[in-house]
Order: sequence, then structure tokens, then C-alpha cells
Amino acid sequence: MTRVGDIGRWNEQADELIDELRSVAHARMIIISGPSGVGKDTVIEHMRLAHPDYAFAVTATTRPRRPGEIDGVHYIFMELHEFDDARQRGEFLEAAEVYGNYYGVPRERVRRALRAGKNVVVKVDVQGAASIRSVAPDGIFIFLAPPSMAELTARLRNRKTDDPEALMRRLATASRELRRACEFEYVVFNERDRLDDTLATIDAIITAENCRIAHL
Repeated sequence: MTRVGDIGRWNEQADELIDELRSVAHARMIIISGPSGVGKDTVIEHMRLAHPDYAFAVTATTRPRRPGEIDGVHYIFMELHEFDDARQRGEFLEAAEVYGNYYGVPRERVRRALRAGKNVVVKVDVQGAASIRSVAPDGIFIFLAPPSMAELTARLRNRKTDDPEALMRRLATASRELRRACEFEYVVFNERDRLDDTLATIDAIITAENCRIAHL
């Protein structure tokens, strides 16, 4: 015969389990990668507007600042000797040379945000994503892909930041990076004039990841 006291104990135990299930969602690193020109910056700028509760890692770089870029917002612009000193002190989560310039993700900023319970969005190239996976295997790794190589070529040309030789290097690198998309858990196609769909897909991925029972 079931007693009122038994029901109370069962409910208490069930509530403990429910609380444990709620704890599945925790701060995660969200790694956005993909070839140059695929639209990573645009996607992240819109994610920043849609998710003011997220933290967005600002990458350090030695490349020259482009028109409209703000130091500390789009990138942390550093001289080569400053970058080398920071790398030798172990201040970067990952660092790599890309097209003759150096890029690195400051480690401490990411750690502080995660400790504060914030999701942290990190933009890196494919090589950088592999380095981050070795230290943060529970990150959400998303490969942003172009709808076609013709579209990617057009986007790179429209930026008007590269001479023909540099453009060819970027396209050759993009071809190699596309072959490494299988290293990611998710691939999202950034179609022309469908940015809202891209953002909605990324949001759905993050929501699904936060509901995974495997995190218990």
C-alpha cells in the first residue's frame, strides 16, 4: 500500500534527478571555423547582437588593420614582437601563422568567461580549431561552408583586399580546408542572402548540444 510519506520521498528523489538534468546545460566554447571569405565575421557580428549574454573571444593578430576595424573589438592588433612575447608566455589558447600573419586566441579571457558561466564564441581557421580541440574536447565545433567555390571566389574578390596571387592562395587553402570539414561535428552552409537561416541553424545546434544527456 502506497503511503503519503512514500510519495513525498519519491517526489523528493525525482526532484533531485530533475535538478541534475537541468545542470546538463553549462558554459561551452562554440568554435566557428571555415575557409577565408565564407562569412565568419558577419555571422559572429550578428550572433553578438542576438546573444548579448555570450562572450566573444577577440583574436590577437599581427596583420594590418583594415578600414572600419576597431582594436579590441574586431581584433587585438599587435606588433610581431608583442605577439611573440605573448606566445612564449603561453598566453594563447592556440596560435598559428595564416597567410604570412600570426593569429592567437587569448587564453585568460576565455577562461574568465567560462568561469562566469558564459558561452564563449571563438573564431579560428581549421588549423586553429584542431589545436583548440586538443585542450577543449567538449567544445561545439561548427564548420561554416560556402554554397559553392564560385560563390566563395566572388566573396573574396568583392572584399578587394588581396592581389590576384594572394586570392589564389586563399582559394587553394579553402579547397584543402573543405576536405577537413569531416573533423567537425557540424557543417552549416552560409548561403547567399540567407544569413537568418545560418544563424537559426547555429542556434539550433547550440540548443541541442545543451540538451545532450551525455554531459551528465
